[in-house]
Amino acid sequence: QVQLVESGGGLVQAGGSLRLSCAASGRIFSEYAMAWFRQAPGKAREFVSVISSSGGTRFYEESVKGRFTISRDNAKNTVYLQMNSLIPEDTAVYYCASEGADFTNWRSERAYDYWGQGTQVTVSS
Repeated sequence: QVQLVESGGGLVQAGGSLRLSCAASGRIFSEYAMAWFRQAPGKAREFVSVISSSGGTRFYEESVKGRFTISRDNAKNTVYLQMNSLIPEDTAVYYCASEGADFTNWRSERAYDYWGQGTQVTVSS
């Protein structure tokens, strides 16, 4: 059974930083791309970032480019999201997700088969 467990969320002032972690178990972590999504109150869940299985390829949603960095440690079965220069608009529940069977559109939720429970990030102004 695949499990993804996020941690690292919290309350931070605008301009601050947080690092989210997502620990995976139940599948061979190094064989799958991993992603972060987020869902703000009253909004649909949206793509934030994705990293390839090896870590060599990364993509970001436009609004987080230059501020967020996705990384992974395949020896620890963990993916990270380093978030710097946080703004109130980054407030959301952040979810990690693991590559699914159809990975054609990796910006879509449908590309991912497994999800964590989410971790709340709140940025105060």
